[in-house]
This record gives sequence, structure tokens and C-alpha cells, in this order.
Amino acid sequence: MTSLRRSRLPVRARAVVLAGMLVPAAACIAADDEKPLWELGAGVGVLQFPAYRGSDENRVFVLPVPYVIYRGEFLKADRRGLRGTFFDTERVELSLSLAASPPASSEDVDVRAGMEDLEPTVEIGPSLDVRLWQSADERRKLRVRLPLRVGLTVESHPESTGWQFTPQLNLDWRDPAGMDGWTLGLVAGPVFGDRRQHRYFYGVDVRDASAARPVYDAQGGYAGTQFLAALSKRFPGGWAGAFVRYDTLAGAVFLDSPLVTSRNYFAAGFAVTWLIGESSQRVPADE
Repeated sequence: MTSLRRSRLPVRARAVVLAGMLVPAAACIAADDEKPLWELGAGVGVLQFPAYRGSDENRVFVLPVPYVIYRGEFLKADRRGLRGTFFDTERVELSLSLAASPPASSEDVDVRAGMEDLEPTVEIGPSLDVRLWQSADERRKLRVRLPLRVGLTVESHPESTGWQFTPQLNLDWRDPAGMDGWTLGLVAGPVFGDRRQHRYFYGVDVRDASAARPVYDAQGGYAGTQFLAALSKRFPGGWAGAFVRYDTLAGAVFLDSPLVTSRNYFAAGFAVTWLIGESSQRVPADE
């Protein structure tokens, strides 16, 4: 494996990057005909994740949360994350999507003791979204999303961590079960990664091998399935939301890696933000 040890961004800076990537992706805002072109705010979030997918050791992050909404014709930052929209029709949208993963210090993960740390990563790539169905009142919408992203480490000299493909079914439901103003999002789908992606997280090089941690050369392919539920609400002065995610690695191609110590886990988080300012310009929005 290629060494990824580099001079790093400060931990606080990397944490803010992580929060800015993860929390907006879970935000769901009630629909109107028009909304401000931009909104700015700040808040706090608590995120609980495993050290990495397949680890039995959890991490809790208490992070400042930048709240940024932008509804431009091409660049958008909203409940579906930060993205650039190449084209958008009534049923099909091609956009640029982003995702993130937290850092993991090998000093804090027993099975990785003595190995290189796992840096926080960002993932970027195209996503084709297709609307399959919506209710007559437009409160429920079912989409299939097909994001293909390449990962990069968040450090002064970023390195590629390979490609990941995560096809998903996504149901958005406004005012679920009579909960006025709330939005429920349900997402489910398999995860696929290439060889480089799996080597970064699950490979064991000769120099890192031991009696308890044999050499392991991870292959590309199926990487498990994820299920996510998010609930949120926009208030006059801010926003609040929470999510829970279940992840199973049953059948994953790297399941026999010595670095996999758990085949399934839950992750969760919540955030509260306060609106600081917004644009006087209004633009059409269907969110």
C-alpha cells in the first residue's frame, strides 16, 4: 500500500470540514414556492460513528456546525448536501455530489496499532438522480440515486482513496404521521468500492503484519449495505435534525480482513443550528 502519512491540517480544522460535509446532507427543509438565495447560520452537532466501517470501536464527535444554504442555478447547498447541478428535468437530475468520513487514529484502534492513521476523507463525483414516484400532494417522493465518487484524504497533500459507488432508494416524506413541519428521509442501498478504496481501509502491508494481523490484500467489489433515517424541521430562527444509520457488512469482499472486527453497527447524530442571516433575493425552490 502507498504510504499516506503527510503533514496534516489541524484537528479542529479537519473536524469543521467533517461537520460541514456530514450535517447538511441530513438536513431536510419544508418546501415553499420561493426561498432565500442563501442562508447562513451556525450551531452544534454530536456525531457517533465507528472508527471506520467494520470497526467495533466507536468515536463521538462534538463539533461546530456551519449552516450554509445556497440555491443557485448550478451550485446548490441544501438538504441533499453540496452539489453542482448539470441538468435538472422533471424526473432526472445530474449533479455533482459530496460525502465525507471521519478520521481514525491507529493509537485508539487496537487492531490498527502501529499502522498509519486513517485520515478524514471527502468524496466527490457525479450523481444521477431519477424520480420514480410522488404522491398527488407532493408530500412523498421516491427517488433512485446513483452517486459515483472518488475519495481524497483531508490533509495538506491529499491522496486518492479510490472510488465508491452507492446506489440508493430515497423516500422523502413531509409532515409524516401528522408531524407538521417535519421531514422524514429514508435511504437504503448497497455499497461498492474499488480495490484502492478497500486497501486503504482494510489492507495490511508486509511491514504492518504480525502474528495477530496477517498480510491482507483487499479486493474491489461489494462492500455491504446501508440503511439511514433522518428527521428534521426548519424553525423561524434555525433548524434541528437527527439521523440514525444501520450498516451491515454481510457478504462484503473484505470481510476476512484482520481489520474487520464488526459486521454490523449503528451510527447516529443530531444537530441544532441558528440562522444568522439570509438573502433578500428569493428564488424558486422545490426541496
